[in-house]
Amino acid sequence: MTRRSPAGRVVVITGGARGIGASTARLLASRGARVAIGDLDADLVVTTAAELGVRGFGVDVTDAEAFAAFLDDVTEALGPIDVLVNNAGIMPLHRVDEETDDVTRRIVEINQMAVIRGTREIVRRWKAEGRGGHVINVSSAAGRVPIAGASTYVASKHAVSGFSNSLHIEFQADRVPIDVTAVHPAMVQTELAAGFAANKGVAKPVTPEQVAEGILSALENPRPDVYVPRSLGVAVRTGGLIPRRVGEWLNRVLGGERAALDAMESPERRSYDDRIGG
Repeated sequence: MTRRSPAGRVVVITGGARGIGASTARLLASRGARVAIGDLDADLVVTTAAELGVRGFGVDVTDAEAFAAFLDDVTEALGPIDVLVNNAGIMPLHRVDEETDDVTRRIVEINQMAVIRGTREIVRRWKAEGRGGHVINVSSAAGRVPIAGASTYVASKHAVSGFSNSLHIEFQADRVPIDVTAVHPAMVQTELAAGFAANKGVAKPVTPEQVAEGILSALENPRPDVYVPRSLGVAVRTGGLIPRRVGEWLNRVLGGERAALDAMESPERRSYDDRIGG
């Protein structure tokens, strides 16, 4: 299959002011893409955009009208959108009996509902314009494996994974030229991973730059799922073949069982939780 160059394509990235979003914007812009980043932190997104040489907009992805206006602004500034990267997400850690309704609602609104609404909005536009496009939804290894202490987060990422894979089949059935990819990184070395021990669990942490490379590879060679690192995909598929009790034992031996539970008690976690209101 011929690789699709990102050069000249208009790419929109949510949660683009820091972490995975900023790294992806930097990489794609270096490959000639015309990039716009959106983020709830309106001041930081403008600063980041200026540093990267891309366009930056403040946007609340949980506000449907604001998100539609954001896409209008991008289109006016850069032209018709070719790619939407739904990257915005949060990861508060709580035992289920200690999590408040407000925190639960916020996780679902940002990690799940915003992905669904954002995808729906861009797909409606592409169909009305009679053109195709590519939706890339940043899920997580948590969309494939459980994490004690992050149950609602895991549920939201399972939802993103299922939503993306179902849309892939839907567009194929309707012969619609829209690609959908779910990207599943292992724990990423951003503030979202604050307090996590680097040596706990099956997969070692990855960098935002590695995830950006995974997103680039999906753009160049569209496919339903991308794992970062690629070996994670093998581990996930293999894990589905072994008895559950064996998998739980392995997770316990490697320290993954308590990774999030221990992280939530760490001082390093507090600044992240304060920022996201978790």
